[in-house]
Amino acid sequence: MKQGFVYFMSNKKNGVIYIGVTSELIQRDYQHKSGTIEGFTKKYNCKKLVYFECHDAIVTAIEQEKKLKNLPRAKKIEIIERQNPEWRDLSGELI
Repeated sequence: MKQGFVYFMSNKKNGVIYIGVTSELIQRDYQHKSGTIEGFTKKYNCKKLVYFECHDAIVTAIEQEKKLKNLPRAKKIEIIERQNPEWRDLSGELI
């Protein structure tokens, strides 16, 4: 079974937060940064990978994404800042 990733993209610290899920995080991160994906992240310039978590199965990642999307904004910020208080772009940690 394929592993899955839940990830948060943002445009700046305490800025817009996009939550997504993918089985190919490096490729998906590149797509967001290069603007090749039409939609929310392109419209709001969300090019910083500020949080991600890995799951053993894509179905588990999808379930987690749904839970995270339903959280209040303050909780989403808390999740990011627990691991990434400066809201650094974590793309370099994917290799």
